[in-house]
Amino acid sequence: MIGAVLPPDVAAVSVFGDPPPADGRGLFPAETAAIARSVPHRRAEFTTVRMCARSALDKLGIPPVPLVPGKRGAIDWPAGVAGSMTHCTGFRAAAVARTEVAVSLGIDAEPNLPLPDGILEVVSLPRERAALAGLSRQRPDVHWDRVLFSAKESVFKTWYPLTRRELDFTEAELDFDPGAGTFSARLLVPGPEVAGHRHGTFPGRWTVGHGFVLTAIVLPG
Repeated sequence: MIGAVLPPDVAAVSVFGDPPPADGRGLFPAETAAIARSVPHRRAEFTTVRMCARSALDKLGIPPVPLVPGKRGAIDWPAGVAGSMTHCTGFRAAAVARTEVAVSLGIDAEPNLPLPDGILEVVSLPRERAALAGLSRQRPDVHWDRVLFSAKESVFKTWYPLTRRELDFTEAELDFDPGAGTFSARLLVPGPEVAGHRHGTFPGRWTVGHGFVLTAIVLPG
């Protein structure tokens, strides 16, 4: 499923649920320390998504390394690698690429279910909310409020490694193409400058299947 939203030169691995071992075995000591006080469910998803990430890195020929969450959950990926991880109930995935392929990337998975009451108003702009009804008429099988939320998570995951600055949900305005499976995120604050080019728009892709929403952004290197 993850391959539907990523170019072929991005290595990705996804799994449904937590295949064994998912109890913390196989983690590096620094990773084990990071979840020492976590509940079993959190340890399982933490372990599985790192198994996915290390399998994806292996596709690039990179040996296993600790993937310890820092501020805002950002991972210190190996030199020359951009990556992103995501997990929600029943699904885990990781994607990585050499920085000459992608200077930054973000992926996010969510259940294809309505957002809880009150969340949409916090994470969206008035124009985005107005567009949801039209999108639902075109694709009634999709919970577009959840797609919007997921895409904004992917925006942040792409933004933060480049800037190390916060980005509010309302500081990016999204447009979706329901037929092409694409979206565009226009930054409403100065975008990150990479290799002399200032990114004011993040292009992304979305898909729905197996009960999940999946979004991804890849900024070419």
